Amino acid sequence: MFSSASWYAVLAADPSPGVGSLDEAAKQAGDAAGWVEENWSTWLNTGLRILLIIAVAILLRIAVRRTITKLIERMNRSAQAVEGTTLGGLLVNTERRRQRSEAIGSVLRSVSSFLILGTAGLMVLGAFQINLAPLLASAGVAGVALGFGARNLVTDFLSGVFMILEDQYGVGDSIDVGVASGEVIEVGLRVTKLRGENGAIWYVRNGEVKRVGNLSQGWSTAHVDVVVRPSEDLDRIRTVVAEVADSLAKDEPWNERLWGPVEVLGLDEVLLESMTVHVSAKTMPGKAVGVERELRWQIKKAFDAAGIAIIGGPPLAGEEASGDPSAAVAAPSALASPNSPQSVAASPLPQSSQLSK
Repeated sequence: MFSSASWYAVLAADPSPGVGSLDEAAKQAGDAAGWVEENWSTWLNTGLRILLIIAVAILLRIAVRRTITKLIERMNRSAQAVEGTTLGGLLVNTERRRQRSEAIGSVLRSVSSFLILGTAGLMVLGAFQINLAPLLASAGVAGVALGFGARNLVTDFLSGVFMILEDQYGVGDSIDVGVASGEVIEVGLRVTKLRGENGAIWYVRNGEVKRVGNLSQGWSTAHVDVVVRPSEDLDRIRTVVAEVADSLAKDEPWNERLWGPVEVLGLDEVLLESMTVHVSAKTMPGKAVGVERELRWQIKKAFDAAGIAIIGGPPLAGEEASGDPSAAVAAPSALASPNSPQSVAASPLPQSSQLSK
């Protein structure tokens, strides 16, 4: 048996080709161990810093999203609390408030997540000692190119955000946006859905809306024109309309839809055969058309009972239908004048004196 010393002596006396490679590998392993020993503290510091950045970003994002969600739920609960009251029926639309709050919450959550995660990503890249200047410059150029390519989408999105924040309209409102009109059934960040009068659903891009006419905010005005004969007594007409207004203000549901007295504003037009009496009333928002129809209905019944004839309607009892005064007048003839071209063309030709000889 050889001892370790004798074995080492044998190897030193007769070295083999593998000994140099072993020494070189041992040297490389030692250098690697030394390099790791020198840099492990830096790696640990960088890793802990990255983990801390990610953990803070995640916790901050969760906290912000939960805060926004609780705020939106509180807004919805406050709307539901007054839904059953009279004030709630007039001023609060629960579905409108819910969709508006959800849209605002979605925008706030998206913006907060983008800012928090974007800032955390830049801080992680900075922890790796990466130069962020070229990256930010490239991102700026890419953002400009994307903005030019998707400018319509960006315009629709920004317009939708401001429409929701400013509460220009909401679900249940009757609006006129120029390209379409109807009742709002959904408000989105990119498009708005309208239900037209014939039942069609219109998808209107928010960026295409240049003006908005909201018929459901504040109050509306009902206008009714009554055309009667010029011989009717105006004071009597005013009295009959006042009786109709008093009756309408006491009936359901018109007593809630009328927000002001029904007034006779005066004469809009006076002609030889008719005159137009203008009747107006302030109504609940969006209820003007229904009030106008009911006013015409009640005024017609009251005028028939009072013996006041409306132009264009059937004659009253004991009254002959007035004929058209121009019916007995014959149409003018071109042959009535002997000097007209038609009379000259129809007259016989004069006989020549030579032909008579």
